Amino acid sequence: MHHPSFFGRITLYMALTGMFALLAAGCSSSTVEDQGTEPGGSMVNLVYYTIGEPDKDLQMVNDKINEVLAKKIGVTLTYIKVGWQEYDNRLNTMVSAGTPFDIAFASDFTGYVKRGAWLRLNDYLSNVGEGLYDVIDPIFWEGLRMDDGGIYGIPTNKELAVRQQWMYPEELVKKYNIDIAQYNTLESLEPLLQMIKQKEPDYFPMELDKDSQNFFALYGYEYLMDKKLPLMVRSLEPGSKVVNIFETKEARQVLLTLRRYYKAGYINEDAALRESQGLKRGLKVFWKASEGGPLAENSWSKDRGYTVLAHPVTPELVTTESVRGGIMAVSSETKHPVEAIKFLNLLNTDPEVRNLFNYGIEGVHYTLDKSGQVVTIPPKDENGDPIADAPPNYTGVTYTQGNWFILKTMGGANPDPINKWDEFRSSNARVVKSSLLGFTPDLTMMPIQLQNIEMVWQKYYPSLMTGSVDVDTELPKFNQELRQAGLDEVRAEVQRQLDAWRRNHK
Repeated sequence: MHHPSFFGRITLYMALTGMFALLAAGCSSSTVEDQGTEPGGSMVNLVYYTIGEPDKDLQMVNDKINEVLAKKIGVTLTYIKVGWQEYDNRLNTMVSAGTPFDIAFASDFTGYVKRGAWLRLNDYLSNVGEGLYDVIDPIFWEGLRMDDGGIYGIPTNKELAVRQQWMYPEELVKKYNIDIAQYNTLESLEPLLQMIKQKEPDYFPMELDKDSQNFFALYGYEYLMDKKLPLMVRSLEPGSKVVNIFETKEARQVLLTLRRYYKAGYINEDAALRESQGLKRGLKVFWKASEGGPLAENSWSKDRGYTVLAHPVTPELVTTESVRGGIMAVSSETKHPVEAIKFLNLLNTDPEVRNLFNYGIEGVHYTLDKSGQVVTIPPKDENGDPIADAPPNYTGVTYTQGNWFILKTMGGANPDPINKWDEFRSSNARVVKSSLLGFTPDLTMMPIQLQNIEMVWQKYYPSLMTGSVDVDTELPKFNQELRQAGLDEVRAEVQRQLDAWRRNHK
């Protein structure tokens, strides 16, 4: 695998005057060494891995971050971004091999807690991390706390409820005078999709990919782990039973509707093979679903290059999954736990540091307009002209890197409202908590069953959930093979654990 040039061995040079000639190279694919000392003192360097495509100016931003961190807390950072498709494998390899690192974006947070990968933070959050503990909404901590009472990560302080949202191009909504708030079920979309197919040949009526969408949330269901284990419970029914969602009448209805839409040509033909991603810039799509909080259509419009309008089709529901979606964790093997928490504390409480991670360097990657909002500076060619549709030279992945409420808002085309964060606070104040908030089944004793279930899931889910295959022939085979893989046994164990958890959380 090709690794960007900043992956190499770290050495921190410090001039005797106290000025820093900051980090030169990055880290190798296998090891990263923490070094950096000077006579009479030492500078701890933390190694931080996160998800996102490595940016052209990542090293420049890393250098600036280190200048600020060295001044404020006497720490520097090696900032390593690993691409979206590679990150899960890289993290798994590092944890399995014992590769040294200090902090990481915690994909599959709960699975890694079970593996002992993350440091228990309770003792640090009452002193060196007290600032960040106080600024993050208490419901995040409630949903993050494991059954042993342990807190093993720092959640991104953002919207508590990530809602399913259906988005449409503003141009077509206005042209056909569509009231998007009227469309809350898959079936209700049919006349719209038919019209778009006939009258707007430049637009895909619907865009799906192989991860599809959690259409079952429309019926009040939530996953107990993730969708690769198709066990769900109704969120707001306190005594509801664990079901294989694909044995329910609701799932059959969803699948039949998707099949009808696929055969009618409303769904992109490659949906079962298409990797999960945001829409390519400029791609004309009438309906697409995504998950997001208040004002999410602003960022979707920026990504698309044209204005979209979005309508939430699920309630403002806080689930275990929604509070565990954006977590930074400290390695249980770190040699620098106090410095790691100092850094995370700063990232969640210091606007200068947080905005630097998110937007890059003022004057290089963005400017501020007269309202104090961020306007990005597009990449330029050698003549100083903006390069059309070029990716930015630096971008932070907002949900992975700390407290949103100290971020500047975005200006430019489709600007954020000046009171954006007030809208988020209002949404957070309205949320409804799932009856399962904080419950995580422990299935470490069933690795073979989980592996076999996932193999069956991979075989059937992408094609069924995009309408690409016949439901009457494929759905019974899917359910039969799930049973053969051990799903009933896993379901019984999850039900047993859920019953015990409910008794303890009355």
